[in-house]
Amino acid sequence: MNRNRKSFTEQEIHTLENNPNVLRVTGKNITYSPMFKVSAVQAYQEGQTPMEIFLQAGFYIEIIGKDMPKKCLLRWRKAYATLGEVGLMEERRGKGSTGRKSEKELSAEDKLRRAEARIRLLEAENELLKKLEALERQTSKTLPSS
Repeated sequence: MNRNRKSFTEQEIHTLENNPNVLRVTGKNITYSPMFKVSAVQAYQEGQTPMEIFLQAGFYIEIIGKDMPKKCLLRWRKAYATLGEVGLMEERRGKGSTGRKSEKELSAEDKLRRAEARIRLLEAENELLKKLEALERQTSKTLPSS
C-alpha cells in the first residue's frame, strides 16, 4: 500500500459507497466490485484508457487520485492474465504472499544453515565481550584510584 495516499474524508467515503462499482470503503482503501473489475479490463482491451473507464463508471478523480485508475487496471490485468475472470472475482490482496517461512516448513538443511549462522553470531558476540572485558580491566589498572 502506498503510505503517501491520503485518507478519505467521511464525505468522500459516503460518495464512494454510493457508487454501484464499489463494494466497501475504508479510510484509505476502496474495494471495487468484481463485475466492475472484469468490465474495466475488457474496456481497456477494447482501447479505453484507465481514466476514461473510471470516469464513465462514475468515479471522481479528485477523490480517488489521478494515479489510481492506472494502478488498478495494471493490477487487475495481471490477475486476469494469470487467473482469468476468476482472479478478479475474489479479493486477492495478501493472497500468495511469501513472507518468512515458518520453522515447521524449513528443510533440515535450512534449519542446519540457520543454526550454524546463529552459532557464528553468538561466537562473535562472545569474542567481542571478552575483548571488552579485557579492555575494561586494562583501563581500570591504568586509572589512578581515588
